Amino acid sequence: MPQPPGLNDAERRLWNAFPTGATVVLGEDRPAGPLPERIVRAEIITRLLLGAGESRTGAVAAVRLRGAYVTGKLDVSGGVVEHELLLSDCRLVDEPDFSNAETRQLRLAACRMPGFDGGGLRADGYLSLSDSEIEGEIRLPRAQLSGGLRMNRTRVTASAPDKWAVFGGGLVVDVGAFIRDAEITGGVRFVGARMNGGLFMERTTLSNPGRIALDAQNMVVEDAAEFSNGFKAFGTVRLRSARFNGILSFSRGHLDATEPARMALHASHIQADELILWPEEKIRGRVMLSYSRIDMVMDHPSIWPDELLLNGLTYQTLRGGEFKDRLSWVARDKEFHLQPYEQLAAWYHSIGHDDLARKVQLAKLRARRRRLNPVGRAWNHLLDWTVGFGYRPWLAFAWFAALLAVGTTVFSIEQPRPVKPGNELPSFHALIYTLDLLIPLDTFGQQLSYDAVNWSRWVAYGLVTTGWVLATALIAGVTRVLRPN
Repeated sequence: MPQPPGLNDAERRLWNAFPTGATVVLGEDRPAGPLPERIVRAEIITRLLLGAGESRTGAVAAVRLRGAYVTGKLDVSGGVVEHELLLSDCRLVDEPDFSNAETRQLRLAACRMPGFDGGGLRADGYLSLSDSEIEGEIRLPRAQLSGGLRMNRTRVTASAPDKWAVFGGGLVVDVGAFIRDAEITGGVRFVGARMNGGLFMERTTLSNPGRIALDAQNMVVEDAAEFSNGFKAFGTVRLRSARFNGILSFSRGHLDATEPARMALHASHIQADELILWPEEKIRGRVMLSYSRIDMVMDHPSIWPDELLLNGLTYQTLRGGEFKDRLSWVARDKEFHLQPYEQLAAWYHSIGHDDLARKVQLAKLRARRRRLNPVGRAWNHLLDWTVGFGYRPWLAFAWFAALLAVGTTVFSIEQPRPVKPGNELPSFHALIYTLDLLIPLDTFGQQLSYDAVNWSRWVAYGLVTTGWVLATALIAGVTRVLRPN
């Protein structure tokens, strides 16, 4: 096919190189301005991609261009591109448009452009924007990238605070999404995306303070999701209802919602095989893991935020922190909920630490105290002091033994008088008399036969009252243990 008229020297070289896929080098660096010897019109690249150039037997036709200053709009929207595109160290004046196109492999490496539109793109190969500078938005809604997504060392700056720097709702990426060492200013939206080969964002910085840094609700990730090894998010990371069939890792990352009242990590209703929540320093902002199902949670007290929402979270294994730390872990929700304590107690019970499980139940009932009215709070204190809510019944026996010793001593000094003088009365015994006062039932006949006198009468009244209280508390506590609901 003959060359179109009006080609400049750079365009003529590109047209002649296309049949063999040879790389046309117009410069070793990215042009800062429209140097005449580097200018290539976008319409020439478009025509080649859409089949206007010749093909040569035994060679693979492709557009490979380096160091060009591309004017006009590279627009293949809705078209079928049978040839690979490789632009490196190029300056694109207008935003490339690959929306709803079917393409082969696309690589725009170390380029500078005002955005990239790939909405609905179907690429039989990977899309690479690595090392590029994009002053605008990358749009990939509903795109399907069978060879993966590469944005390593890419710098993206959204054009306005209300714009998404990367918009990929419904994006499907096979092989894997690699966004390492990138700097993205503005929000990243992967709502409903599917990453079949994992999502890797190590050492990447997402900066959108006071807003959402990453919105990945309902995202599905097969393999690992790595927000680790230097990953930084300034703003909220929202993963609500996402599913991770592998590891979700924030190991040695950085989560900062800038304002303590804001949510640093919203990961409610998620499913994950393993969550590694162990960033380099304490998380700034709230963390929500409510109603999530995670097989293993690995974290550490040094990174826990002041407010941690765990209601409804279920897990099989915990790693990191000692028992006292875990009690603090479940207590970091400003609203009291039973479930986090029940889940923690069940976990300790499952690994054979029944004593620690009982301590968790005690902590649960003590934490519940702040929600009760004054009468309920007083009864709660009483159950705690006397029988440990039934989880420490030996306390009741300790109180009973102490009162028994006090009563025996008092009534040995101030012996009660017989109610009805006569030989038919049983012999008085201070220990047995005290037992009769403490036990709510008249067991030994001493209480009905003898009556305390003088000041010891008040001791007797106190023992009778205390006996009823201890018996009631013990019954209530045991009932609570046997029927916790």
